[in-house]
Amino acid sequence: MAEPFSLYLHIPFCTAKCGYCDFNSYAGTEHLIPSYSDALVKEAQLWRKTMAGRSVTTVFFGGGTPSLVPLDEVTTMMEGLRETFDILPEAEISLEANPGSLDETYLRGLLELGFNRLSIGVQSFHDEELQSLDRVHTAAEAGEAFQAARSAGFRNVSIDLIFGLPEQEMASWQESVEAALALEPDHISLYALTVEQGTPLARDVARGRTPSPNPDAQADQYEWTEERLATAKFEHYEISNWSKPGYRCEHNLTYWRCGEYLGLGAGAHSYLDGVRFAVAALPSKYLELVDESWQSLQAGGEMKMRQVVSGEPITPELAMSDTLVLGLRVNDGVSLARFQEQFGVDALERFAEELGEPFEAGLVEEVEGNLRLTKRGRLLGNEVFARLLPD
Repeated sequence: MAEPFSLYLHIPFCTAKCGYCDFNSYAGTEHLIPSYSDALVKEAQLWRKTMAGRSVTTVFFGGGTPSLVPLDEVTTMMEGLRETFDILPEAEISLEANPGSLDETYLRGLLELGFNRLSIGVQSFHDEELQSLDRVHTAAEAGEAFQAARSAGFRNVSIDLIFGLPEQEMASWQESVEAALALEPDHISLYALTVEQGTPLARDVARGRTPSPNPDAQADQYEWTEERLATAKFEHYEISNWSKPGYRCEHNLTYWRCGEYLGLGAGAHSYLDGVRFAVAALPSKYLELVDESWQSLQAGGEMKMRQVVSGEPITPELAMSDTLVLGLRVNDGVSLARFQEQFGVDALERFAEELGEPFEAGLVEEVEGNLRLTKRGRLLGNEVFARLLPD
């Protein structure tokens, strides 16, 4: 039986571009949304034959700000996806949303279309911190958006927060976490602010306008949060993610388990049949290339994927590294028996040199046949991951 796969849809539109964000997103391009929705459906149909016989277990609309897309256009996309792919009735179907772009009518419409998981990008429950992050919503609007989601009928709602802002006090961070917990979400994602190259934040830090995030303060905030969320009965199942029992993000688990996924939309990435590949990032170029592929197919010509602009076959060495690096992000870790079965080698022997210092430093451990990060290792995971990547 053909293996199922996950489906990712990239929606690159934003009301404003946040200074810390290096995602493939663009402000002031909302006029492209109708054409973009049609192009996503066309791109999906280009993959119909290739993906025939395989079912879809998760669908994720990410961005950008998918909730900026009017309900009519979301309907166009969802109907096109259902006509093209075998989306399982029990599939997890998620949408990322910003608080300022949500109301109960819109949310009810999403539920009617089959969406059953909502991820709200709150980032902070302090207005001054939201302003420093260039967010366009207020803390009050964040709470209202969450309540609107519950009133509409969403039973799986996640909140995103960012910690370790420049000069952020521990008390301020604790207040945001407590405000999130008071809403009783089903899932929480917490990300340390990172200075990404090429972003306005990176330029401000380089020019001395903004101090760099303090890694020691970030570590303290992270450790406090681990304890607080454990007390609140959240499962810490991945470095940056916590959930109530039964509410883990199945789509992201596909990535961490090295499962197969098809990405549609500008800048989307895919992993299929041992190859990683990416789509043209600029929305206008994406529209042009999808149309070329579509016209060729309609004319009876050879089916081409002009919008796919880069690809990388995954060698056995890279596949082993990916399995360890991605698997170690999950708190359960990597099953050594499954690794042996998949690759025919013992992971601890094959990576003895790379894992030597992390074991000695107490960053990784073997527990009940699983290789996993320790509590300290979750703070310093990138140091472990860098050693496992091939040269």
